[in-house]
Amino acid sequence: MSLRNSVSLLGYTGKEVEIVNFENGGLKATVSLATHDHYTNAKGEKIEETQWHSLVAFGKTAEIFQKYVIKGKEIAINGKLTYRSYEDKDGVKRYITEIRVEELVLLGGK
Repeated sequence: MSLRNSVSLLGYTGKEVEIVNFENGGLKATVSLATHDHYTNAKGEKIEETQWHSLVAFGKTAEIFQKYVIKGKEIAINGKLTYRSYEDKDGVKRYITEIRVEELVLLGGK
């Protein structure tokens, strides 16, 4: 994995993994991942922020997601940041930022 475009995250999945089977036998897995950050604001109050990330995996990594990752599962991932765009049904251009997972570590119980 190149360090020029490298993302490492530790968090909890926010939904069940969605699987797409391609005609050529390939597999794609998508899931959201929540990461949390804590800080103290100027008033001395402890603030927790949650950030949501869109993950996508292909091939063997997608198979692991399909078999072992459920909603609420704690995971660690390494991957790279990707961007893509598409036109919705109304002709409006939409942009998507995803993390393409190259390595997955299952954490926590079960």
